[in-house]
Amino acid sequence: MHSLMSFRHSIGFPSTAGLKLPRVSMAAGGPNASQVGRVGGQRKASSIAKSDGWWSRDKRPAANDPPIHPFMVETSDEEIQDLHARLDKARISPPLEDAGFHYGFNPEYLRKVISYWRHQFDWAKQVNVLNRYPHFKTKIEGLNVHFVHCKPFAAATGQLGKPLMLLHGWPGSFYEFYWMLPLLLTIQDDLAFEVICPSIPGYGYSDAPELEGFNTLDAARVFLKLMERLGYSEFYLQGGDWGSIIATNMAQMKPDCVKGLHLNMFPVSNANLVVLLSLLLGSHFPSLVGFSQEDVNRLYPYIQKNVFSMLRETGYLHIQATKPDTAEKFSSWTDPQNVHLLDGGLERKFSLDDLLTIVMIYWTMGSIVPSMRFYKENFKEGLWKREDARTSVYVPTGLAAFPEDLLHCPPLWARQKYKNIMSYSYMPRGGHFAALEEPQLLADDIRQFVAKVEALKK
Repeated sequence: MHSLMSFRHSIGFPSTAGLKLPRVSMAAGGPNASQVGRVGGQRKASSIAKSDGWWSRDKRPAANDPPIHPFMVETSDEEIQDLHARLDKARISPPLEDAGFHYGFNPEYLRKVISYWRHQFDWAKQVNVLNRYPHFKTKIEGLNVHFVHCKPFAAATGQLGKPLMLLHGWPGSFYEFYWMLPLLLTIQDDLAFEVICPSIPGYGYSDAPELEGFNTLDAARVFLKLMERLGYSEFYLQGGDWGSIIATNMAQMKPDCVKGLHLNMFPVSNANLVVLLSLLLGSHFPSLVGFSQEDVNRLYPYIQKNVFSMLRETGYLHIQATKPDTAEKFSSWTDPQNVHLLDGGLERKFSLDDLLTIVMIYWTMGSIVPSMRFYKENFKEGLWKREDARTSVYVPTGLAAFPEDLLHCPPLWARQKYKNIMSYSYMPRGGHFAALEEPQLLADDIRQFVAKVEALKK
């Protein structure tokens, strides 16, 4: 999920009276905690109600605290045989000459992927990889919610980890975090994490809502209930894509429970005069408006890097926000230059085994359609018009800006919504699927952010 709302405001900013553009000095390496400041050393209350919901056709039972039970990913010979039969019957249109990935997934390379999928990919082996970490399910608001729950490697010695929920987006899954998990579960500088990694309802192994209306606010409420059921009164959150909005909503609903919010995608949906003037002046007078040179490099030329790129990349979003029942994103969202390559650069950052595992999670569970419906539910009333879009976030926040992500949001813009930014990192490489592309970079940034937050208590 990328920021159509940021694109919307980039071509039509609302008028906002009475705002003054601050002059902010930025160090070459980006702002630190003292530059962005804390909000009076305390969190402010959120105005977003937690409310309640029910998403099953079944009648709501009187008991509201069902147990948590273990879950194992499974497969069968019949499932694999069915897959192979479908792959054997695949019909592929001929490619345009030298088209690369400009028209989507290149048919010539797709033949190679299908051949690998049919003859070399070992789904049973990948199921064992998925079961490397413990899985669980619990029913919340009528939905069986799936999550991976990992204790830190030092737990046997009595070392407690900091509770951390990792939230995925589309077209990803909990599996995106698998290569980052060991980096977070290992004790380093007296810091390790206890990781909870759920599947968004309608994705992967979580039930799909059976009633209309389930959006990021509902997902946030469900995950807050999950953390409460697990016994956590305080915890950290990390998210990208849809996960960044869900995590933000969680921080808006229960700021006293969220010790820190770390995001690797953080569009600001409600642009204002500060954003508009900084955009107009930033290319010529960056220091005047609080842009670093890195902001300038990533933002300009603005039309080419933002408007044109959004026009190229948002066709899927319009379909899914209107008629979702009717995946080359791991290519173009990793590096926009990949469109020029026959193979879309897919194997530069990922293995086919990892990509096909994500595809298989969707395919075996029939979850691709409900995952797409999530767009329609969130865009029904306009994502930028909702209460959460107008509500600031006051919990300690860490932001990791990856250079090849869909949009760049400078610190000045981020502060319009996130009022307590304690770290802002210009990541040296990586794109939209940061946890899968650059697990070490993302894990290190999460650690340094949490260390800053924890230091405030000492």
